[in-house]
Amino acid sequence: MVTYKILCETDLNKIIKLEELLQNEKIAKVIKSEFAKGFRNIDLISSDKDVAFSIETVKELHTFEVQKDDFADIFVLAEEDASNKKLFKKGCSRIELVDIETI
Repeated sequence: MVTYKILCETDLNKIIKLEELLQNEKIAKVIKSEFAKGFRNIDLISSDKDVAFSIETVKELHTFEVQKDDFADIFVLAEEDASNKKLFKKGCSRIELVDIETI
């Protein structure tokens, strides 16, 4: 079983580090007013500088089945499957393989 998703030019995929987020004055003000209301001289400190999260466009996952002999052509077969299902639209002409599961 092969799982893939359709990629579009307008998709959002951005990684934000927690340290970068906490340095934003608007974000810091909201956090302080929500979790430290009434306190003064408060700093936001991150103990792990590598913590990050991503903001990305939610995508529908599509699956299809291939024979083990076709393993080398999975990407091409996924593109053909998307084309046959008419999943490609204006600005959405690429795929990303998400998972390959043997049954």
